[in-house]
Amino acid sequence: MQKIVKAPAKINLTLDVVRKRDDGYHDVEMIMTTVDLADRIKLVSLDEDQIIVDVTKGYVPSNENNLAYIAARELKDRLGIKQGVSIFIDKQIPVSAGLAGGSTDAAAVLRGLNDMWELGLSIEELADIGLSIGSDVPFCVHGGTAIARGRGELLEFLPTPPPCWVILVKPSVGVSTKDIYERLNVSELKHPDTEGMVNAITNQDFNGVCSRLENVMEKVTFELHPKVEILKERLIQYGADGVVMSGSGPTIFAITQNEHRAIRLYNSLKGFMEEVYVVRLLGNKHE
Repeated sequence: MQKIVKAPAKINLTLDVVRKRDDGYHDVEMIMTTVDLADRIKLVSLDEDQIIVDVTKGYVPSNENNLAYIAARELKDRLGIKQGVSIFIDKQIPVSAGLAGGSTDAAAVLRGLNDMWELGLSIEELADIGLSIGSDVPFCVHGGTAIARGRGELLEFLPTPPPCWVILVKPSVGVSTKDIYERLNVSELKHPDTEGMVNAITNQDFNGVCSRLENVMEKVTFELHPKVEILKERLIQYGADGVVMSGSGPTIFAITQNEHRAIRLYNSLKGFMEEVYVVRLLGNKHE
């Protein structure tokens, strides 16, 4: 038996940090949606009780540290499954980019194994399992567009945003999400207009979406990595309708409803940036 599953990336239309919790984590409120940039996961069921991971990019772990491996192991352990699985990951999503690449791979493994092994678990049950793997995994299990609260696991689903092109640009810097959180001063943050973004999405108001793109982590990431801020400024200068950083970075994305402008933005950056992508916004839930 084998199964092929797409694992789409996510972007943050808004990202707010509400408070630091007693357990050291932070409560967030963010609006996430999926884009048509996806890893491709091939699952092959094995008779032997083992998990094998193979990844096209050598700097991605192909062992028990890979979230796809952890997802398969968690599913097997919880349900007492003795079958094994070979997981081949064709990586298309940039790594350590603020696009949930590892989390969406884990979510795709959960969905794919549920189908391939005919486990009969609901999407909500898969999302609950995903939470033990990472806070972005429940959203990636569902897909679509949602407000995520708590550590990111409390989801309120929204309509699909207005259709548009998304230009993703990942500069060649490494960003530690842990470092960004530690440097955030929550009391000084200017909070995004989350309610306004929800209304803009609901009313299919593209200009309203563009004007409310905001990420409170930008300030800290920009201070640590000035080239990320320069990249955002360039996208604005090149005529993007809306620009913001995704997650803790370093990926910056721009949105536009004009295909020719999207191609122009892509061409303007491709000459000096290696990882540039033009994709469509998906924003709809997995079946």
